[in-house]
Amino acid sequence: MPKGVYQIPTPVNEPVLSYAPGSPEKIAVKKALDEARSQKIDIPMYIGSEEIHTDNKKPVSPPHDHQHILGHFSEGDTSHVEQAIQAALGAKAAWAELAWEHRASIFLKAADLLAGPYRAKINAATMLGQSKNAYQAEIDSACELIDFLRFNVFYMSQIYAEQPGSAPGIWNRLEHRPLEGFVFALTPFNFTAIAGNLPASTALMGNTVVWKPAYTQIYSANIIMQVFKEAGLPDGVINLVYVNGPDAGSVIFNHPDFAGLHFTGSTGVFRHLWKTIGDNIEKYRTYPRIVGETGGKDFILAHKSANARQVATGITRGAFEYQGQKCSAASRVYVPANIWDDVKRYVIADLKTMKMGPTEDFTNFINAVIDEKSFDKIADYIEKAKSNDMNEIIAGGNYDKSKGYFIEPTVVVTKDPMSLTMCEEIFGPVVTIYVYHEERFEETLELLDNTSSYALTGAIFSSDRYAIDLATKRLVNSAGNFYINDKPTGAVVGQQPFGGARGSGTNDKAGSMLNLLRWVSPRTIKETFVPPTDYTYPFLDEK
Repeated sequence: MPKGVYQIPTPVNEPVLSYAPGSPEKIAVKKALDEARSQKIDIPMYIGSEEIHTDNKKPVSPPHDHQHILGHFSEGDTSHVEQAIQAALGAKAAWAELAWEHRASIFLKAADLLAGPYRAKINAATMLGQSKNAYQAEIDSACELIDFLRFNVFYMSQIYAEQPGSAPGIWNRLEHRPLEGFVFALTPFNFTAIAGNLPASTALMGNTVVWKPAYTQIYSANIIMQVFKEAGLPDGVINLVYVNGPDAGSVIFNHPDFAGLHFTGSTGVFRHLWKTIGDNIEKYRTYPRIVGETGGKDFILAHKSANARQVATGITRGAFEYQGQKCSAASRVYVPANIWDDVKRYVIADLKTMKMGPTEDFTNFINAVIDEKSFDKIADYIEKAKSNDMNEIIAGGNYDKSKGYFIEPTVVVTKDPMSLTMCEEIFGPVVTIYVYHEERFEETLELLDNTSSYALTGAIFSSDRYAIDLATKRLVNSAGNFYINDKPTGAVVGQQPFGGARGSGTNDKAGSMLNLLRWVSPRTIKETFVPPTDYTYPFLDEK
């Protein structure tokens, strides 16, 4: 059989299509939306070679039209988690021994399927199931997921190619083994790309996976699994189950072959899982890898030299794209008094032109929040902000869940920089602005750094390079992704590896080589060509 040192095609970021009137992509996604709305599908779990249906059916509905039923998924229980673990362990040996170029080919094919025949389908599923407009779906479920798959394969080849030096007479080699056991991927609702990447990146490195998505993302997760299967992913490598959290945890975190957790979600859940793993540490065959990207209280800081129009656009895009349901969404803003009047005017003008409604109407910039639980939580934050005499609602503040879970983009201006909505993660279309004296920039840097336990993303707007340099240094631990004169959202694979520290996670940077290194266990091999036959060394001789 021929062998070689194979070169992976150099990845480039997938172009973002425009969805302009009359464009092929707009026609295709509208057709896919119509087809999806016209049928009710029965979504199975995927365990080993089986598609499993249960009698416990749960409805799937668009958040912006919660009376419409897109289909039902089969909820499982602890027995299905146990079955998924056994399927993962059963597939482990063959998958780990498969030549790496074949693993690469599977995920490169998956990327091409998403870029081509599945593009409209995965975008339509994300638009309907997660209430993302066409542009937000395009940059997520198509482009970012494609980028994750292609760039991860390239990074894998670089990891394997990096080898140690060798002294004369020996040959040193370094291999990267998959972890000993199975990996649990726990994925969120807000990004289809994250839901696909967390199990795929671990599987790419030779691991087998039990994948539990958020219930509110199952509709598009089902499409991801179809793509993986069509790309040739062997049975049992990724096992997709729909079970509640306690049922999954009770089995997975007590299993001796649990080897790693790949997580994106809330800080509270991640801390609970970490504690559970720590409490059970003696049960495991090896120390599990724990990788998590969690919440954020992401900031925009404007300097007195900032351009007011640019700051306003950073606020309206950064805070309100996808209804503020991004881990990176701008949630607190510090604006100097000298530009505040202009920033305020521009933000209010922007919001007056934003339409809100279902994703099927492409003129809507704002859509629904994900579910009733989230709606009620966000509405409660708005009401608490209204009841605080230190606050003023200058835009939005209204909400309605009669048809869909709609919340107006809401802007709170506060005189208290430590008020509730300046400190706590809301995960919705609410931004709070604190206006500071323009000559107190350094004090505001300290205030910003000490306000939140999170450290995910943040941005500085300024035309003063000394101010930019100062902010970059003083806020070094305040954000894992830091933006200069740009909104704090929109990280691109291969350009801005994503992740934060402090309460925002382990900062293992999805979309980079750093993340993939967490899913392998290196082994050094030293081979001596002519071994010595005499134990003595020259220093023993005194003559």
